[in-house]
Amino acid sequence: MSINKHQPINYSDTQFDGARAEWSVFEIDFKKFSIASALSLILQVLFDSESEFQRVQIIDTVPFGKTLVLDDHTQSSSLDEHIYHESLVHPAMMAHGAPKTVFIGGGGEGATAREVLRWKSVEKVVMVDLDEVACKMCQEHLPEWNTGVYEDKRFEIHYKDAYAFLNEYTGPKFDVVIMDISDPIECGPGIALYFKEFYKEVLLPKMSDNSVFVTQSGACGVLNMDEVFTTIHNTLKNSFSSVHGYAVDIPSFGCPWGFNLCYNKCPFPNTPDWDPKETDTRIKTAVGEEEVAKFWCYDGVGHRNLFALPKWVRKGCDEETRVMCRATPVFLS
Repeated sequence: MSINKHQPINYSDTQFDGARAEWSVFEIDFKKFSIASALSLILQVLFDSESEFQRVQIIDTVPFGKTLVLDDHTQSSSLDEHIYHESLVHPAMMAHGAPKTVFIGGGGEGATAREVLRWKSVEKVVMVDLDEVACKMCQEHLPEWNTGVYEDKRFEIHYKDAYAFLNEYTGPKFDVVIMDISDPIECGPGIALYFKEFYKEVLLPKMSDNSVFVTQSGACGVLNMDEVFTTIHNTLKNSFSSVHGYAVDIPSFGCPWGFNLCYNKCPFPNTPDWDPKETDTRIKTAVGEEEVAKFWCYDGVGHRNLFALPKWVRKGCDEETRVMCRATPVFLS
């Protein structure tokens, strides 16, 4: 989950609550994003180092709070990470109804696993993230995002390429697969996780008969939805029998953010059309009242709204012809 061209430019030094702070203007390509720039006040740099794969930064900002930044691309922030992670996880879990085994590709903050582990039916969560440094720094500096995850006996983590891990995996098949990975960038290691070959040849054989797949799918604003969202959607339509695109506004990303929910068959294929009261009843049964009370945004009304894509997004998906394959990759430029 990253925004392209988030290049910070130091603007001036500022005093904030007695502390030295720094204004940073994040330049955004106006053709690709719904706003021209996002302004934040950097209060403190909590971590800044190069891992084997990327530059990892954790900064404290106003108004977004603590923010994870990888290679100058915002990944998530305290202000709105719950919006992103609840929206990514729970629609897919609801479509299955009672998943026991869940795979997470990426998800270094631990927040995706946090949401999955709320489900009483879950017996095992396998998370695979390439960057051990990023994961451990999130564990140290963003503990509120992964509270209880690493202590949960149902959770296991592997620091490995998700494509390679699934390709070699011989364990029990997964009921739900969640891809919380970076956008398709030409030099990025995760680009192959968006290819049709991956979905058909690597992923589907590891999914149970009633399994559900969801992936973050990039920006979904009026000016940028055709950068990768519509292509990912069309690629998935060429890989699964049912694909439901959806989106939610993420303030720290500067625009609505897209996801795709997919399956060949699943216990509740009509999940996107559920009455809000039905969704509320089902989620309360699935996770319990105590966990429901911890949700920041996900409920029956919010669930229905996720799938109410604007006409221009639906039209863009219908008209999209590109399919992401090894021979025809589509990159964020």
